[in-house]
Amino acid sequence: MTEQPILDEDYCDDPANAHERFCDQPPIVVEGLVNKFGDFAVHDGLNLEVNRGEILGVVGGSGTGKSVLMRSIIGLQRPNAGRIDVLGRTITAVDLDQKIGVRRRWGVLFQGGALFSTLTVGENVEVPLKQFYPNIDDNLRKEIARYKVLMSGLPEEAIAKYPSELSGGMKKRAGLARALALDPELLFLDEPTAGLDPIGAAAFDRQTRELKETLGLTVFLITHDLDTLYEICDRVAVLADKQVIAVGTIPELIETGHPWIEEYFGGPRGRSALATHERG
Repeated sequence: MTEQPILDEDYCDDPANAHERFCDQPPIVVEGLVNKFGDFAVHDGLNLEVNRGEILGVVGGSGTGKSVLMRSIIGLQRPNAGRIDVLGRTITAVDLDQKIGVRRRWGVLFQGGALFSTLTVGENVEVPLKQFYPNIDDNLRKEIARYKVLMSGLPEEAIAKYPSELSGGMKKRAGLARALALDPELLFLDEPTAGLDPIGAAAFDRQTRELKETLGLTVFLITHDLDTLYEICDRVAVLADKQVIAVGTIPELIETGHPWIEEYFGGPRGRSALATHERG
């Protein structure tokens, strides 16, 4: 792959090109990733490719660095070594704050929603719009935020509410609305159904699948929810031993015979999720 650093005349920085969709495969490529905290290596030679238009589930035991991997891809964690290409641009070893064109092309839902507590839902959704499009008309910005809130599945009256007035599920959807504010091509979700009841989790899964299909998103989804993996993920990447040890459909993963994979999908919860999926 020919390196295309984002530092020199990145076309994404031109507002006229801001919504030109990336058509090449794949939109995310991670090669030889190394992440260390002191002498402890979380990742050592990790490789991963995410296909355009898929929902990729990312699983692994505690401490395998799922969130660290996501943070590396979106530029919040600088790796010790390796290369990450996002939407055709190499983002490692550059300062994304100097050239923010690529950043406006992804949206992120962090664990718990990560909403600003002193802002209403609508104002939270306006934050990225103010950051990346500071000259946009105030009324238009508010209308875009309103549209994104409704798109996320929240009622219109939620726009004026503060995070403290929302349920856990509503906070997740408010965070999702903010992640969608810039019409992203890539959507990163970190444990989006954690803490939700089964009905709320299933509804969020359906919403994710519908948004992916309607908006043509590529979704990077960290989860422990086996129902989510079976219901909406096109493929699943498994982190273990400081690397991605396998990527594929769930049947393909089970066929690898890896002990952790067999235990994860073959245990009581895995069998229950499979039975629910097969019942439709």
